[in-house]
Order: sequence, then C-alpha cells, then structure tokens
Amino acid sequence: MLRNKKLLILMLGVILPLTACLNLKQPKNRIDYYTLEYEPPSVENQPTLPYVIKVDHFSVAPVYNSNRIIYRDKSYKRQAYNYHHWRVNPADFVTYFLSRDMKQSGLFQAVLPRDSRFPSFYLLEGVVDDFFELDRDNGWEAVLAVSIAFMNEAEPDISKKILLQKIYSTSKPCEQKNPRALARAMSQAMSEVSGKIIHDIYEVLKNSRRSN
Repeated sequence: MLRNKKLLILMLGVILPLTACLNLKQPKNRIDYYTLEYEPPSVENQPTLPYVIKVDHFSVAPVYNSNRIIYRDKSYKRQAYNYHHWRVNPADFVTYFLSRDMKQSGLFQAVLPRDSRFPSFYLLEGVVDDFFELDRDNGWEAVLAVSIAFMNEAEPDISKKILLQKIYSTSKPCEQKNPRALARAMSQAMSEVSGKIIHDIYEVLKNSRRSN
C-alpha cells in the first residue's frame, strides 16, 4: 500500500509539470480587428460653396452599438462573433469617414467637428440604423443604413430649420464568407452612402443659394 502511494506521488510529480508546460504553450484565443478602407468617393467638378458645415458625432441603433461584428443568419436574430471585432464602434466609423469624404470632396469651404469653436450655420447629424453581416444561403452581404438630418441652425423658423432628412441604405456582396471579405464589402457600402449624402447636401445648399 505504501509502495502504491509512493508510485502515485512520483507519477503526479512527472505529469503535473508537463501539463503546466502544455498550458503555457497553448495559444490564447486571438481577437482579430477589422476596419474600413476605401478612397474618398469621386465627385463631379463643381465650384466650392462658401459654407462651413459641422458634423455631429453620429449615434447608432442599440443592437449594433458594439465593437463586435454582428451578423444575421435567421429572422429576428442577431449574433456576434467572439473573436472578430471592428476596430471601433460603427458610429465612429460613419462619423469619421463621412467627415473625411466631405473634406476631400472640396465642395464646401470647411467641414468641422461639432465641438469646434469656429462659427457655422449648418449642422449634420445622424444615426447608423444598420451595420451588419447578412448571411444568406448563396453568400454573405454587408448591410449599411444611415439616416441623416441636415439643418440650418441660423434659421429661427423651426419649420424651415431642417433642410434635408433622409435614410440611405445599401448592401454589398462579400467575395468570400469571412470577416475580411465583410470589411471590404462594408467599405464599399460606406463609400456609396457617403457619396450620396455629399451629393444631396451639396444640391440642397446650391439650390438654397440660388433662391436667396
């Protein structure tokens, strides 16, 4: 009996250090982070309008208010990847890229953040309504929807304050069924939505200037 106990202790003394070494060598679950990448959308060669626009930080629908990549594979369900995340919140993506694209367009005198001390009459705010991966049997899609309100803050008449209120939505197919392909497709969706928003704001301001 004593001999068996000694043998058991000896075996544990050999096995436990080996187990500890194996645990140390096991790779931890790595989280991969993804971002949007695209060139600012091309715009028609139009004269720069002498207006300063401030862009408020967009909000996001509660179901997408997360850095985790959200996907839909069934009706009324939203799932999230454990090890595939966006680098920032979708609201941060849309706010940054739309502001960048508006500046790069050269269509406006200046595009500033909401907290800028520089005076401005015009304000753009909005909500990211959809920002997810749609899983279909025949492939995945990146779904993006953004609603905006473009306002003249200098207008005292509330009924005339909002110059443009609109929802922009699109979906782009993913080349493959993986998060990297989703990021590429979502970048294409953001480029399209951004280009349309810029075009519509420019047209509103141009027509407003003509009527004055």
